[in-house]
Amino acid sequence: MATPALRVRGLRKTYGHGATAVHALRSASMEVMPGEVVGLLGASGSGKTTLLHCLGAVIDPSGGRIELGGEVVFDDGWRIADRRTLRRDRIGFVFQHPHLIPFLDALENVALLPMLQGRPRREAEARAMALLRTLGVAERAGMRVEQLSGGQQQRVAIARALANRPAIVLADEPTAPLDSQRALAVMALFREVARAHGTAFVVVTHDEAIIPTFRRIFRLRDGVLHEEAGEGRPLSAAEPLA
Repeated sequence: MATPALRVRGLRKTYGHGATAVHALRSASMEVMPGEVVGLLGASGSGKTTLLHCLGAVIDPSGGRIELGGEVVFDDGWRIADRRTLRRDRIGFVFQHPHLIPFLDALENVALLPMLQGRPRREAEARAMALLRTLGVAERAGMRVEQLSGGQQQRVAIARALANRPAIVLADEPTAPLDSQRALAVMALFREVARAHGTAFVVVTHDEAIIPTFRRIFRLRDGVLHEEAGEGRPLSAAEPLA
């Protein structure tokens, strides 16, 4: 069997101590395979963002185990010396807002990460252009952020998330500011990229428009992660993000 892109076992996160302790995560376990797009659901305050930040090595879990591509990166403590490098090289992030660097053009925004990895500029830009072409915005490569529409900025942000060839992309409410049509277009892009690159996606959302598109859903209740089957509604060729 293929090695999961992400495997989590009994992940815990507690804020505070004693009587005032808040158990944001009590037991989170999940597996996500390469090329899979899964939903992460839960009520506001249920711990979704906490879980995402633990998986992204942004905050320290209190216990449990995280594996990326079969390698143990956390086991009741970090097994990776440099978490900044871990985030840069192996994890992609897509946020509710693109957060592009305004004084760089689209190509430079995407090429920056491979260059920080030590790739030569020509190689980094070739990788960036290939991603922009895949996402349908290659003709906007030389444009600054303010010259791009919201949908185009989001495509560039997705390209940036994929620039380091991550095993997994963590997406936090990526469709929140979009109407239903554009939200479905984002999900179609995620599925296309997942198939083409074997990248796994974990998508945190409250968006009722996209929830039926997930084949598998993980739902947080009282700090415990529960898996359930999703509808897996087909996504036809969506309208491009404008």
